[in-house]
Amino acid sequence: MEMVPSEENQFVPKEGVFWSCRQSIFDEMKRITQIQNAAEEPRVLCIIQDITSAKTVNERLTLNLPASTTVSKLYEDIAQKAGYVNGTFDLAWGNTSDMAPLDHSSEMSLSESGFEPGGKRNFLQLTDKDGEQPQIASDESGTADSSGLDDSSQERFIGPLPRDGTPGCSDYSSPSYSYSSILSKSETGYVGLVNQAMTCYLNSLLQTLFMTPEFRNALYNWEFEESEEDPVTSIPYQLQRLFVLLQTSKKRAIETTDVTRSFGWDSSEAWQQHDVQELCRVMFDALEQKWKQTEQADLINQLYQGKLKDYVRCLECGYESWRIDTYLDIPLVIRPFGASQAYGSVEEALQAFIQPETLDGPNQYFCERCKKKCDARKGLRFLHFPYLLTLQLKRFDFDYTTMHRIKLNDRMTFPEELDMSPFIDVEDEKSPQTESCTDSGAENEGSCHSDQMSNDFSTDDCVDEGICLDSTGSTERVLKPKSLLTFELFSVMVHSGSAAGGHYYACIKSFSDGQWYSFNDQHVSKITQDDIRKTYGGSSGSRGYYSGAFASSTNAYMLIYRLKDPSRNAKYLAVEDFPEHIKSLVQKEKESEEQEKRQREIERNTCKIKLFCMHPVKMMMESKLEVHKDKTLKEATEMAYKLMELEGVVPLDCCRLVKYDEFHEYLERSYEGEEDTPMGLLLGGVKSSYMFDLLLETRRPEQVFQPYKPGEVMVKVHVVDLKTETIASPISVRAYLNQTITEFKQLIAQATGLSAETMRVVLERCYNDLRLLYVPNKTLKAEGFFRSNKVFVESSELTDHQVAFTDSLLWKLLDRHGNTIRLLVLLPEQSPGTLANRTLCQKQQQGSSTSDSQKSSDASDFEHIESPTQEADSNSSLCVAADNRDLENRIRATPGGSGGASSDPENQFACEERSDSEVNNDRSTSSVDSDILSSSHSSDTLCNADSGPIQLANGLDSHSITSSRRSKAHEGKKETWDTAEEDSGTDSEYDDNGKSKAEAQYLYFRAEPCHQDDASWDAQKCLVVHVDKRITLAAFKQNLEPYVGVPSTQFKVFRVYANNQEFESVRLNETLSSFSDDNKITIRLGRALKKGEYRVKVYQLLVNEPEPCKFLVDTVFAKGMTVRQSKEELLPQLKEQCKLDLSVDRVRLRKKTWKNPGTVFLDYHVYEEDISISSNWEVFLEVLNEPEKMKSMSQLAVLTRRWSPSTMKLGPFQEVILESSSVEELKEKLSEISGIPLENLEFAKGRGTFPCDISVLEIHQDLDWNPKVSTLNVWPLYICDDGAVVFYRDSTEEPLELSEDERNELMKKESSRLLKTGHRVSYSPRKEKALKIYLDGGPAKDPGQD
Repeated sequence: MEMVPSEENQFVPKEGVFWSCRQSIFDEMKRITQIQNAAEEPRVLCIIQDITSAKTVNERLTLNLPASTTVSKLYEDIAQKAGYVNGTFDLAWGNTSDMAPLDHSSEMSLSESGFEPGGKRNFLQLTDKDGEQPQIASDESGTADSSGLDDSSQERFIGPLPRDGTPGCSDYSSPSYSYSSILSKSETGYVGLVNQAMTCYLNSLLQTLFMTPEFRNALYNWEFEESEEDPVTSIPYQLQRLFVLLQTSKKRAIETTDVTRSFGWDSSEAWQQHDVQELCRVMFDALEQKWKQTEQADLINQLYQGKLKDYVRCLECGYESWRIDTYLDIPLVIRPFGASQAYGSVEEALQAFIQPETLDGPNQYFCERCKKKCDARKGLRFLHFPYLLTLQLKRFDFDYTTMHRIKLNDRMTFPEELDMSPFIDVEDEKSPQTESCTDSGAENEGSCHSDQMSNDFSTDDCVDEGICLDSTGSTERVLKPKSLLTFELFSVMVHSGSAAGGHYYACIKSFSDGQWYSFNDQHVSKITQDDIRKTYGGSSGSRGYYSGAFASSTNAYMLIYRLKDPSRNAKYLAVEDFPEHIKSLVQKEKESEEQEKRQREIERNTCKIKLFCMHPVKMMMESKLEVHKDKTLKEATEMAYKLMELEGVVPLDCCRLVKYDEFHEYLERSYEGEEDTPMGLLLGGVKSSYMFDLLLETRRPEQVFQPYKPGEVMVKVHVVDLKTETIASPISVRAYLNQTITEFKQLIAQATGLSAETMRVVLERCYNDLRLLYVPNKTLKAEGFFRSNKVFVESSELTDHQVAFTDSLLWKLLDRHGNTIRLLVLLPEQSPGTLANRTLCQKQQQGSSTSDSQKSSDASDFEHIESPTQEADSNSSLCVAADNRDLENRIRATPGGSGGASSDPENQFACEERSDSEVNNDRSTSSVDSDILSSSHSSDTLCNADSGPIQLANGLDSHSITSSRRSKAHEGKKETWDTAEEDSGTDSEYDDNGKSKAEAQYLYFRAEPCHQDDASWDAQKCLVVHVDKRITLAAFKQNLEPYVGVPSTQFKVFRVYANNQEFESVRLNETLSSFSDDNKITIRLGRALKKGEYRVKVYQLLVNEPEPCKFLVDTVFAKGMTVRQSKEELLPQLKEQCKLDLSVDRVRLRKKTWKNPGTVFLDYHVYEEDISISSNWEVFLEVLNEPEKMKSMSQLAVLTRRWSPSTMKLGPFQEVILESSSVEELKEKLSEISGIPLENLEFAKGRGTFPCDISVLEIHQDLDWNPKVSTLNVWPLYICDDGAVVFYRDSTEEPLELSEDERNELMKKESSRLLKTGHRVSYSPRKEKALKIYLDGGPAKDPGQD
């Protein structure tokens, strides 16, 4: 047999080559077919975020898979792409707060599992499985050197490669481990701590204490007695629990909330960042308090306490005065005060710490022996170093040039082994006589460590590792061997950030293996010596000349060394060596963790979905249904039944769950015959949120549930009656998108009973988008139908079919229906006549209009008609002829009628948050102008003689006149003010010839009385108005004339906003398009504004009264009017309404900005030319005791007030007129009015709003007295306008000496006074909250505290 070589260079039979080639061709064709099929199949875009590590959380992994891909295959693909072992991680939906994982073994396709194909992004999160990090797939090369990773192997990792200088991370160039090793918790064996919010400083200290064998072992040896203390408030017990979990837990990170709760902290403390060194001192103090009378009572002292001598030695006689202080840490200065060069190392800073200073010149020391002042040497000497030496690098300082706190990022090196023998007291200064002032107890004034924690310590010096004073009292000092003064570094607490805030983490060396680790909150990773060197601070040197400006903000802040002493150096207690009480605690925590794991497993198998129900009593209800995936539909229905509180209201067998889309109000499908199907299968898997909802549908016992099939669309059908011009409530009909218009009409005909042959169907796709469906064979999908739709149908024999749709009566009726809004209008109490009479004539007007429309559509109320004002006049004789009182009595007896009301309409709008203008509207509008009263109609133009309720033209209930979603969209606008109305002047209602500008086109307007059950307003004074929102304000006012009883020029329209705030609507050419259903309007009598006029609120300025701002009147200023003319028009109004008889030369007007008086307006100033003016403007009126002194805009009016420290009192305000902005002129004027010599006069600008109140206990030191400036218009004064407040005083006047009782009494009086005026007792920016640990479980609540 002839043989030929194959591809593998092996010989095969020749005839086998043909079949081999043929098979290869088939395989290739099959592969091409699969590719083509895959190309045609919808694809699912998955974006995966790996949140298992801080290094990977910012990276994204993207997969674009066929929709038929199974969930289990998705896990495999992600495992391969991410470089993880499949089955060691979970996938959860990334756009929800609850993260229930996808099922690893699920064979459901991605589309069936809720993934959206077609280019839509599906966000997933890659999370830990059972609290353990994912396992890294082994590197095929077998090397652990990260530098040897090729491009393909690096693609496995989702996370970014670390950058130089990253806190707690190395550059990973070390061959001892790879980058992938830090992703796995099992590599380090250590557990992280969860950052509650800003508790990184706490986590760093806790991890350091945990990694200190002597502290950890001593804590384990302490036994908690539950009978003596509450475990929740026991700090040592909660620390013990935390350490046990850190040593035994399988979690990646654990919470510290139990520890902080034992500190007495609440959740707000988690948002306060504190200094880690401050926390260390406070925590040690708390532990000492808790450990009193126990074996651990002296633990902190034994481990952390050192001693030093604070001495002063006379250089003439050698006499030395000294005392012994204790310390828990040594603060080392980074950069000496005033120096530009920082210390380069810890050794250099320690040398500077003990370097003595010479007291000479004026600083000489009084020697007790010499009995005179002598030159002396003052300094510190270390007597004893603690077993655990803590060095604080003082990186936070205060910059006196910028007056800001700063952080010093200068480079300071520190050794891994620190020899402290050079810093011990070896100086042979044997004084024949020394003053023994040993004070090893309290905190001493004058000690350099007065800010350090001090405790009551034993004076037994024989335990000192550094130096001992022997027990015989000899002055000879015996040094321990140098080797016993060598300390090894094991903890570096690093701060990254600025003085304003930042982040703490710890670099700690394990004493068990000598390896350095980074403990960065929940992330623990191996690091190297290079990483430790990066925390020295300073720049990397790569920036050359500018290296100082780019110093790294990540640097060491606290260093902890341990004495190298084999006899004392302890090892960590192993689990098997735990004391019995710790073993039982471990078992207890293990059981708790197992229980938590089981609960988490239940959570992972629980479907959580939104549930809605149209409750027969409570209307639409919403809740969240949480059901286990194995529960059947029947069981889930029972759960929903109880959740929606339907027991006793609807029988259970009259309820069912259906798939629902709440946004589109669409019933997607029902589940007939699937009562025993598990919910996990029905809902497409376990998720914390779904793309759809469930509706608990109810029916009456005699009804039958309609089946809802997938693919159907829901249509709300409104039947329109052109004869009565009514639109009926909707009927729900379900249709298919592939149905034709003809089939759809037949479906509607069956549901409504209308004729399909003459039926017109109009689809409302969105607001004001009406489409007539007239193509018989066109499908619903082609016409734009979606899940939920709204159509109007009409079937009549009228000729309206023959005209174009946009000209038809149907279109006009639907257009009116879509644009009609319901407004609540409150009429003025002083309105002439009664609401019943007013309603009568309007009914007669509309009756005539209706009869016209019945004669011909050309004369309907949609077409041109006479002005409503003229119509009212023509009908006035009819109303006069009627007996008004008889009509009033007849209508008042009906449900819809109402009579005049006597209650004050402003009382309906009482509100705590009304501004000055709104609060005082009551006074400004409670009376009617005399010219209005004289022009009021003696007989009213009234309407509505019918006693029955009025049916709206469109047949809908008044509350549902616009029931579509567009009304909901307008709800958000209720809170916003109509700025167009407020920012500019008004449009005149009449043109220059006095002709009305109201639109000739009549837009729909209909009014009816409020029903008595409308409790929002007084029904006797309220109208419900249905109006086309395209109507202008001018036309709207003219339509309201018959109801108000006066011409539209004689009343004002106020729009009522949230919290009953009212603003006048004045732009007459604008439409009501910004209004929406049930907006409220108040009508007030008063002259409406003409073009160029502005309504102005006038307040009286009373500078020396407790309430300096008092509302007077509402008035009108016009463009082009001078200030003097406005005062002349204003004074008669003040005399009539406020009983103020004033002279035009003894009053001034000035700018009002909230409560602050501003620019003084001069008589010759013209509004709109010299003075900007706007709608609802406010001004101050100030009564002068003498003729006006302000004659020019170059002058400056300042309000001054004298402060007398000797009497602790403030004088009254006095106005000073300055000719310039000179400080010297101000001081001269103040000296002139006060008699204070110019050289003794000091002044300060007031703070806050007028009258700049401040406590008399604080004014002397809190204000910026005598600023070093020559003009007033520069920093820090910035006095550029009239009305500034200036305090002044006599610098030679001594403050009044107050006893403690007098001070407390005065403080109470000042607090009461300032609270009444709305000012705080003291003002200061937000301050840092003091760090405290409460030993009794929490801070005492101050009842008077805000």
